[in-house]
Amino acid sequence: MRILLVEDETSLGEMLTTGLARQGFVVDLAPSLSLAGEAVLSVSYDAIVLDRTLPDGDGLTLLAQIRRQSTHCPVIVLSALGSSDQKIEGLDKGADDYLAKPFATDELLARLRAITRRPALLAEEKITLGTLIFETGNRSALIGDLPLDLPRRELLVLETLILRAGRIVTREALEQAVYGYDDDIASNALDSHISRLRRKLVPAGLEIHTMRGIGYLLRAVE
Repeated sequence: MRILLVEDETSLGEMLTTGLARQGFVVDLAPSLSLAGEAVLSVSYDAIVLDRTLPDGDGLTLLAQIRRQSTHCPVIVLSALGSSDQKIEGLDKGADDYLAKPFATDELLARLRAITRRPALLAEEKITLGTLIFETGNRSALIGDLPLDLPRRELLVLETLILRAGRIVTREALEQAVYGYDDDIASNALDSHISRLRRKLVPAGLEIHTMRGIGYLLRAVE
């Protein structure tokens, strides 16, 4: 799951980036409106955490741009501008949530989990495919009753594929879900993650099928 964090306070941005990464998120950090605007034009994000008081303007101007593009990407405003009127302004302009600074990191994580639950999964937070059970709430996997422990990158690959099980996921979409702008990516890194994950899914009766020149397809073995 890929997050855009728009925050110009260096220490806070680095702390949140590290904390979110530990929870399995891929994070792109943008310290200004201009850089954030470029990011949302080139990447399809699962959520955006948006400060308001940025060096080149109010973050709500970026929110307006996002909504004009008719994207349904959920946005949490995270700002020191925390009066009732300011919160109402942010929500009225399209924010899905508004959290005032100072804040607890655990609360931000809980709100992110809440707004990034796919509507189709609201009634069912467990996806079963073969003998694999993927729990979307805590992003964990089981094969039968046994936990499937995966490194963060492999877990991100699995999450992206299983949310689109039975459909082709392009290589570009997988790379966007697994890597951030600042990640140093070897040319064969994604192939290595998929190769290792493919072996681990054999006991679940699943295969990751390579669609040459297009992408990958997760499906149960027939």
